[in-house]
Amino acid sequence: MALAKRTPKRVKNENLVGYLFISPWLIIFLLFTFIPMLASFFLAFTDYDLLGSWKFVGLENFDRMFNWDFRYWNSVRATLKYVVFAVPLRLIFALLVAMLLNTAHRGVYFYRAAYYAPSIVGGSVAVAVMWREIFGSEGLINAIFNSQTVWLGDPRFAIWTLILLAIWQFGSPMLIFLAGLKQIPVDYYDAAAIDGAGIVPKFFRITLPLLTPIILFNLIMQTISGFLVFTQAFIVTGGAPLDTTLFYALYVYNRAFETFEMGYASAMAIVLLAVVAAATAVIFMTSNKWVFYASEEG
Repeated sequence: MALAKRTPKRVKNENLVGYLFISPWLIIFLLFTFIPMLASFFLAFTDYDLLGSWKFVGLENFDRMFNWDFRYWNSVRATLKYVVFAVPLRLIFALLVAMLLNTAHRGVYFYRAAYYAPSIVGGSVAVAVMWREIFGSEGLINAIFNSQTVWLGDPRFAIWTLILLAIWQFGSPMLIFLAGLKQIPVDYYDAAAIDGAGIVPKFFRITLPLLTPIILFNLIMQTISGFLVFTQAFIVTGGAPLDTTLFYALYVYNRAFETFEMGYASAMAIVLLAVVAAATAVIFMTSNKWVFYASEEG
């Protein structure tokens, strides 16, 4: 039977059906993402206290941010330190666990689910409260080591407790790594074994190169997540002590909903958007030097 001819009217109807199916997502995106972004961009150039009228102030918010607000730079330093340490450590740990779980041993499915569980609830308020109690002066950590260390009140240790919490939330990148490991043909490892290659050469010459596209994806997603970290600091430390855990998103929240400086908070949000976009662009631009695709020659 000959295929029915796709008339312009039929194509138009099919397109309409497609738009109807994606319309819920489009409506939510417009209402809760695109329009708020436009509003934030406008408010960034105003003095708006959320409770009263607004007035246009031009670049005054940005001048205050970069030249007069020392707490702003504290939040920048805290966020950069978190991203630099938490992101690679989480990815390394996730890859190691994924390789351990990439086996056919009995009970491996249970362990995969168990290791993924912290990522399901890891960003919730309940887990943040639990983490605060664990590292409290009378918490589990001090009980185990018979110590009286004030982990959350000491500027030397506070941010490291949040970095440790981020590493503990390794489930999502672990599953993605595990999916990538299962796509690597076993023949590669068999050929390497015949040539006498051990575990380490196999990892650096087969596993790691073929996982670089997965590493790129995880790196981008975890970097964006690192710049936007909020819940952990808000619940566990509140930005203390001495602003060492005052992450950027938390400081934006404080300015917007505690001091009601919505215009200033919007300016900070615009800068954060630019920084995240720049970091993502840098990762993409440098990826051609270290990301290997099986379809490419060389």
